[in-house]
Amino acid sequence: MKRGLSIFNVASLALGLAFLYLPIVILVIFSFNASRLVTVWGGWSTRWYAELLHDAAMLDAAWVSLRLALLSATTATILGTLAALALTRVARFRGRLLFSAMVYAPLVMPEVISGLALLLLFVAAEFDRGFWTTAVAHTTLTMCFVAIIVQSRLIGFDRSLEEAAMDLGCPPLRTFFTITLPLIAPAIASGWMLAFALSLDDLVIASFTTGPGATTLPIRIYSEVRLGVKPEINAICTIMIAAVTVAVIIASLLSKRRIAASAGEGTPGAAI
Repeated sequence: MKRGLSIFNVASLALGLAFLYLPIVILVIFSFNASRLVTVWGGWSTRWYAELLHDAAMLDAAWVSLRLALLSATTATILGTLAALALTRVARFRGRLLFSAMVYAPLVMPEVISGLALLLLFVAAEFDRGFWTTAVAHTTLTMCFVAIIVQSRLIGFDRSLEEAAMDLGCPPLRTFFTITLPLIAPAIASGWMLAFALSLDDLVIASFTTGPGATTLPIRIYSEVRLGVKPEINAICTIMIAAVTVAVIIASLLSKRRIAASAGEGTPGAAI
């Protein structure tokens, strides 16, 4: 019985991993395809990575997406952290329910509706659509994710540490920067990474709010895929996958190092 159950578990795990990662593996392999036809294998080659360096439109779109993700993720992290602090630390205030609903609305709102609403807002305000309108839209989209992550950390936060610091004469603002902020920094970093990934990946909202000169990489890839998949698209997607993989590995190593350091500090002989 246990043998049959274990075989079923292994088969289920293998099918699940294949469903998730087999398309990515195929994309990476075909990025080294020597043939211009992406469905025909012509041998191993790195020619499309070299061709990508001469594709100015694709590189410009990648640069726009990177700048947009950095700006919107940073802004969303600041605003989301402040929103989480307001929801967890501030006593009941008038309009708290409305404020909470507005913070979490993008979570349940379809992106098409959010993009259309932002488009109507920018048109009514007579804002020229471009980089900054897309940055505002992505900040609106990702701020709620940061708020949820930071709020979940603040709910389980030991307030006695802050109270002890203030009892010793530490001002509230200094207590926040020296006690609270370092302890919730992993949650803030996680929120930033998630906001960065969501902004870099977004297609729907960006298609509503972008304008001339601010074409993001997903929009560029989508517009070119409709005419046929170019080998350069496989190459740039492989580069993005590699960058994300390296970032995840680094974050995991830093997290393990932090946990090991915390465990070392907690052992009886750590202070000797």
